[in-house]
Amino acid sequence: QSKAGMDEPLVDIEGYPRTDINVYEVRTARHNIICLQNDHKALMKQIEEALHQLHEHDREKHRQDEAEVHQEVMEQENSVPSAFAKIDTVSPGSPANTSGLQVGDEIIEFGSVNPRNFQNMQNIATVVQRSEGKPLSITVIRNGQNIHVNLIPQRWSGRGLLGCNIVPLQN
Repeated sequence: QSKAGMDEPLVDIEGYPRTDINVYEVRTARHNIICLQNDHKALMKQIEEALHQLHEHDREKHRQDEAEVHQEVMEQENSVPSAFAKIDTVSPGSPANTSGLQVGDEIIEFGSVNPRNFQNMQNIATVVQRSEGKPLSITVIRNGQNIHVNLIPQRWSGRGLLGCNIVPLQN
């Protein structure tokens, strides 16, 4: 029995159906193969389009992420840390006075206390008690400028270890 592939004629020289093959089976098999090839092409086209969309989405996401990171960096560089407390009195001759702290100074860093971890005035009291006799780094905003001060909490002729009154700021 001879073979009939996808392209061989199904009729003989005179135009009659070939007798050496089952023409119905060959036509059915050819039809099924062509349908499967068309389905395969359509599926591959869908996959290709989905991949293009996926990669475009990734590129766009990457661009957005970079823009957001750039924006955050710019915001961090431009933003002045917000103060969480303010000095409302400074006693003459006190450790606070000799360190250079002034009434109206807004505190943005008091030792380890900063706007991110400040909860209440007890945070500052704890830092002061643990730092008695040791320099304490304080950063304040005065007239729009950041000013760093080293204050040594210690006993003096007045009350407390600092000689200033600190009040929390309501944000």
